[in-house]
Amino acid sequence: MTGIEWNHETFSKFAYLGDPRIRGNLIAYTLTKANMKDNKYESTVVVEDLETGSRRFIENASIPRISPDGRKLAFTRFNEEKKETEIWVADIQTLSAKKVLSTKNVRSMQWNDDSRRLLVVGFKRRDDEDFVFDDDVPVWFDNMGFFDGEKTTFWVLDTESEEILEQFEKLRFSSGLWHGDAIVVNVPHREGSKPALFKFYDIVLWKDGEEEKLFERVSFEAVDSDGKRILLRGKKEKRFISEHDWLYLWDGELKPIYEGPLDVWEAKLTEGKVYFLTPDAGRVNLWLWDGKAERVVTGDHWIYGLDVSDGKALLLIMTATRIGELYLYDGELKQVTEYNGPIFRKLKTFEPRHFRFKSKDLEIDGWYLRPEVKEEKAPVIVFVHGGPKGMYGHRFVYEMQLMASKGYYVVFVNPRGSDGYSEDFALRVLERTGLEDFEDIMNGIEEFFKLEPQADRERVGITGISYGGFMTNWALTQSDLFKAGISENGISYWLTSYAFSDIGLWYDVEVIGPNPLENENFRKLSPLFYAQNVKAPILLIHSLEDYRCPLDQSLMFYNVLKDMGKEAYIAIFKRGAHGHSVRGSPRHRAKRYRLFIEFFERKLKKYEEGFEVEKILKGNGN
Repeated sequence: MTGIEWNHETFSKFAYLGDPRIRGNLIAYTLTKANMKDNKYESTVVVEDLETGSRRFIENASIPRISPDGRKLAFTRFNEEKKETEIWVADIQTLSAKKVLSTKNVRSMQWNDDSRRLLVVGFKRRDDEDFVFDDDVPVWFDNMGFFDGEKTTFWVLDTESEEILEQFEKLRFSSGLWHGDAIVVNVPHREGSKPALFKFYDIVLWKDGEEEKLFERVSFEAVDSDGKRILLRGKKEKRFISEHDWLYLWDGELKPIYEGPLDVWEAKLTEGKVYFLTPDAGRVNLWLWDGKAERVVTGDHWIYGLDVSDGKALLLIMTATRIGELYLYDGELKQVTEYNGPIFRKLKTFEPRHFRFKSKDLEIDGWYLRPEVKEEKAPVIVFVHGGPKGMYGHRFVYEMQLMASKGYYVVFVNPRGSDGYSEDFALRVLERTGLEDFEDIMNGIEEFFKLEPQADRERVGITGISYGGFMTNWALTQSDLFKAGISENGISYWLTSYAFSDIGLWYDVEVIGPNPLENENFRKLSPLFYAQNVKAPILLIHSLEDYRCPLDQSLMFYNVLKDMGKEAYIAIFKRGAHGHSVRGSPRHRAKRYRLFIEFFERKLKKYEEGFEVEKILKGNGN
C-alpha cells in the first residue's frame, strides 16, 4: 500500500464532520472538504438512515435540522451573489426542497414540536456603506466583525405559508429556543450604562408578544427544553467567567442535577434525561443524568458533538491520532461513519505518551509524541494550548502529528489554569498568568527530559496560539532553554489587550487583575517589557482580522525586538479571525503550515541564519 506523507497540504485529504443531528433512526450532519484548487471549503449535508444505511446528499448546504416528526429537513445555503443566507425545507423522503426565507444574517434555527414553525435567530445592523456607529461595547467581536448597533432578531417562520408570523428584537449576544409554544430567551444583563460582561443573564419567556421574566441576573443560560422543563447550564451566580459550568432543571422550581467537580461543555435534554459532555484530564466524556449523574462513554478520546433522541445519543468523537467520526450510543457505543479510515491507514500517526509530574503544590498531566529518532538526538517542540482555560490531551492536533512526522519530539502539558480538572485548579492562574503556570510548563519539560534521553536539550522550540502565543512570548523572555519560537495571535502587552480586545474589558481584568490603569500586573506580566531578554529567533504569526488578540500584540513585540537588534520575523495573514489556524481558507492554512515547518527546520535542524520566505512560498517541498 502506498503511503501518504504528512506535509502542509495533508489536511485537505480529510473529510470533516460537524453539526450532528438525530431523530429516531434518521441522522443528519455536515461533511466538509477543503478544495485546494478553488481555495474554498465545500460543505454537504448528509442524511442517513441508521436502519438501512442509506445516505443522501445535499450539496452547498449546512445547519441541518430534522423536524420532530422526522418528515422534513431544514438547512441553510449561502447565496454568494446576493450575500444572503437562504433557509430551505426539504421532504426527507424525496429531498425535494423549497426556499422558505432569504435574509442577510442567520445564527441558528430550531423546529417547533409542530414540525411546521421554525425559530430563526439572526441579527440586524445599520449597515451604512461609509461608517459604523456604536454607543455600546465591544464595538467589534471576533469572527463577527463590527457590531454597528447590532440587535439580535427572533423570527417565527411558518414553513408552509413561507411567512414570518412573529418577530422581535433583543440585545446583542441574546439567544433563544422553543419551550412548547413559547420562546425562552437569554438576554445579557445590563446594570446602568455598563456593558454586559458575559457573566450575568436575564431569562425571559416570550409568547404572543407578552414577556414573563423567569430569572434576573443569573449566571446560567437556557440551553435546551422538552416543553415542560428547561435545561440551564452555568451557575446561579459566578464570581469569575472562568468558573466551571454546572447543570440545573427548571419546571417552575429550580433543581440542581450536576454541580461538579468537572466543567460542563454541552448538554441536551430528552425524555426527562440529560446527556452532557465534560472535559476530564485531557479527555472529553459523555455523562447521563437519569435521577443521578454518571459517566456512560469514557476513554482516551475527545467528544465534541452531541445530539439526542429516543434514548440514543449521536456523538462526534476524535482521538489524538484520528479526526472525528460519528458514533451512536444507545447503551453501547457503535461507530457510524469511517470517512477518514482509508487515509489514516496510509499515514503514520503518533500516539501520545502520558506522564504526570509534581510542580510546586500540584500534580500536572503531560504528554509527548516520540518520533522515529534516526540520529543520536532529536529536537523538541513544546506546544502550549490556548485559554488559559483550554486543555490538551487526547484530541487530534494537526501540527503535532505533522512535526512528529518530521522528526521532532512534541511535548504538551496542562498547566494550572487548564480545563478538565477542579475549579480551584482552573482559577489558580487568575492574576498570576505567566507565573506558576509557566513553572508548570518548565517542570513538565524537565520531567520529559528524564523520560527521553534522546531528546536534545540544545534544540528546543516552543509554540502556541492565543494564550499559547502569550506563553511563547513570555517563555523567550524568561528562559534561555528555547532556541526558537513561533508565537501565533498571542499577547505581548496586557494593557492594550484590555483596551483593544473584544473581550478585554471583562476577561483581561479577570485573568490579569482589576483597575488596569493602576494595576502593576498589566506591565509586570507583559512580555513586551522583557524584550531585552530574548535571545532566540522568533516568528510571529497573526491574522489581520483577529479581534480577540488584535494585531497590535504581535506588531508591538516585533517592532520592539527589531529595534533592539533581535532576530524576529512577522507573517500577517490578511484575512481570518482569531481561529485562522483551523478556519482560514485552504491556501491560507497550507501557507501557515509551510511557515511552521520551515522555520523550525531552519532554526532547530539546520541552524541557518535568516528566514527567506520567498523560497518557502515559491518552493514545492514538503
